[in-house]
Amino acid sequence: MSTDMNDPVEIRLRDGLRDRWYAVCPSNWVKAKPISLKRLGTEIALWRDGSGKVHALEDRCPHRGAHLSQGQILGDMLKCPYHGVEVRCDGVAVAVPGSPGCKLEGSRATRNFPTMEHEGAIFVYNGSQYTANPPEFKMPVELTDDETYSRFLCYMEWKCDYRYVLDNVVDPMHGTFLHKQSHAMYQGDISAKFELDDTDAGFVFAKKGQKDVNFDWSEFGDTGGQWVKLEIPYPKTGGPGSGFIIIAMATPIAPNLCGVYFWRVRKVPRGWARDTWRFLYRDRLEARHWHVVEQDRVLLEELAPNANDPKLEHLYDHDQGVVRLRREMRKMAKAQVEGA
Repeated sequence: MSTDMNDPVEIRLRDGLRDRWYAVCPSNWVKAKPISLKRLGTEIALWRDGSGKVHALEDRCPHRGAHLSQGQILGDMLKCPYHGVEVRCDGVAVAVPGSPGCKLEGSRATRNFPTMEHEGAIFVYNGSQYTANPPEFKMPVELTDDETYSRFLCYMEWKCDYRYVLDNVVDPMHGTFLHKQSHAMYQGDISAKFELDDTDAGFVFAKKGQKDVNFDWSEFGDTGGQWVKLEIPYPKTGGPGSGFIIIAMATPIAPNLCGVYFWRVRKVPRGWARDTWRFLYRDRLEARHWHVVEQDRVLLEELAPNANDPKLEHLYDHDQGVVRLRREMRKMAKAQVEGA
């Protein structure tokens, strides 16, 4: 992390990489009226048209800068409350009632954000330029295969840089210490060797000689959007199914505030086994998982704002995954800034 807050690469990292999909809120946040959210360094207006499809624009009328989210929904358009300018979801000012035929009318003057909805969350594409057909977000199979996997979305807002969250979930060793009182993470060596292997879309960081004992590995993927996957072994008391899988994503809101998305997943077939797992999760396991997540939140929120300053950190072998992630992220941001 650069200590220069005016460094354009650091600004790009702080506000989120471009040309990636980011989750911006749970689906049930966007209902009958437009809402305004600060995400990715921008105020974004979100609304649903008559068919229920979500749309998103920068929450700024191109005429005088009023909040479009305070206006009226006209299908795939928002009508500004200030002077009635109608802006379509692609960013084009379709009508300017106060001055028909003016230069603003028909121009793409507002930044648009392509959207999609998946597994309880709304995603926007943070494009570097306008596109009507953004690339696909190839999510982990655990979020797309409904026949094999069952899942719950957990959403939080934490008062820390979103990169602290990503660092945390690519660090398997913290589970052995921070979460040692957890019902599923009390076992395993407190000293371990690690290996880092490339994948087609990222890397896997794993303990050598220890598998299915604790939080033993993390996988980072950049597949149109960025995610981290891990799996925690479950005792038999955890009910039917595989280990407990977590798919994590994080979205910047402000310099020290982020949206955190954990999909809690289990490989369990449809039928009585899945019904049992989902009931057991809600009845007993969810509270335990919130306890573990709360340990992460408290620790990350209380880290120093410059905790990841390379001049102050003293990293060692267990931190290879963190180092690799940061290097990859900075490389991507630098390429985007230099190519702008």
